[in-house]
Amino acid sequence: MTTDHSSHAKMLRLLQPFSAIALIVGIVIGAGIFKTPSLVASISGDAGWALVLWVAGALISIAGALCYAELCTAYPNAGGDYHFLRRAFGRDFSFIYGWSRATIINTGSIALLAFVFGDYMSTLVNWGAYSSAIWAILIVVVLTAVNILGIHASSRIQTWLTVTEIVGLLAVIVAGFWMDAPASGALNWFVQAPAPAQWGLCLVFVLLTFGGWNEAAYISAELKGGPRTMVWVILASMLVLTAIYLLVNLALLWGLGLSGLSQSKTAAADLLGLAWGPWAQKALGLFVAIAALTSINATMFVGARTNFAVGSDWKALNRLGQWQLNIGSPKQALLLQALISMGLIALGTQEADGFSAMVEFTAPVFWGFLFLVGLSLIWLRQTDRLTERPFKVPLYPLLPLVFCAACAWLTYSSVTYAISQKAIHVSMWLIASGILALLILRIREKSIDNLQHGKLNA
Repeated sequence: MTTDHSSHAKMLRLLQPFSAIALIVGIVIGAGIFKTPSLVASISGDAGWALVLWVAGALISIAGALCYAELCTAYPNAGGDYHFLRRAFGRDFSFIYGWSRATIINTGSIALLAFVFGDYMSTLVNWGAYSSAIWAILIVVVLTAVNILGIHASSRIQTWLTVTEIVGLLAVIVAGFWMDAPASGALNWFVQAPAPAQWGLCLVFVLLTFGGWNEAAYISAELKGGPRTMVWVILASMLVLTAIYLLVNLALLWGLGLSGLSQSKTAAADLLGLAWGPWAQKALGLFVAIAALTSINATMFVGARTNFAVGSDWKALNRLGQWQLNIGSPKQALLLQALISMGLIALGTQEADGFSAMVEFTAPVFWGFLFLVGLSLIWLRQTDRLTERPFKVPLYPLLPLVFCAACAWLTYSSVTYAISQKAIHVSMWLIASGILALLILRIREKSIDNLQHGKLNA
């Protein structure tokens, strides 16, 4: 039995501001913070500028979150970005986004998170040269099976997992400043600023770690105090996240030094190992694995929503994204998502670092479409003036323009880096295949319409 859940119930404003802040922090904090500091440190080559880059990432994220808050309150829909792009630029364009999300953005995110899981699980149980990839594929299979069975974590379990993640981060912070012989002498503080291309590449990794605010904006419909409270909730959440991330980076720099942090693939675990021994290193591996599990599961869930929106728009894809009530999940979409994700993991094994390879693969497409989502806000303000906007971005049009400019720069930076690593051709091929799929789909839609029209005339 299936249902498309096409109707949307009116949400009650029952969420307290403090609870909303805790929810946003829990959504954003994931496995990335255990992986990206070493990448940012190695690319920037300077401890001071590395921290500046983390602050810059927070400011860009705040601007983006405010843009999403306006779009979500004006156009609430399960399709999220897909729905915004459809209203602004039409059904054909939004299909290309849906295709790219299914084949690149969402599945690439699952693959890179799975590699984080694999890297840290390999510190507990190592299965050889391809240990990280084996663990990554295993967790994709397991979580897909769990979702197909319709088993969803309760809010109590989700809260426990979030607390576990924060405990792991606090352990890293304490361990960093616990060191008897800090590595501060090995740090470079504002000695040499990174080149513009390095700034862009660093911000790709920083903003990956801040990722999640675009999903968090959906709580605006349920927040007590309404849209006016939303801006303060977003600002408070991003300030808390910025403080946590800066403290983690300072602790890693203090405990490992710039060189040690840059060269480590599991920096947080290495730091705990130096501070308290092998048992602490293995314990953190478990913390990171839990963080990756929650992020992967959330990414799988969100991916099904876009598939649902695509299936609702195209008659030829009407089974895509439908929820099967007997198992409580979109089985076909989840299976396809898992197969693509595992294929990307296999592709990542051909690179020196699977995580970096997946960032190279997904970042150009992700930031390109995020730029267009920001542009859709400006476009809809001009072309859809009659729609009520419970929340409006402050300092309009400055903040949306800043966000769009940042996304455009990050698109350019990630494309340039992907080209240098010879990693852009797969993404471009998949987008081209989406254009071909659109042409085939339009032909199929016309055939279905003609058939239905013929039946009516008969």
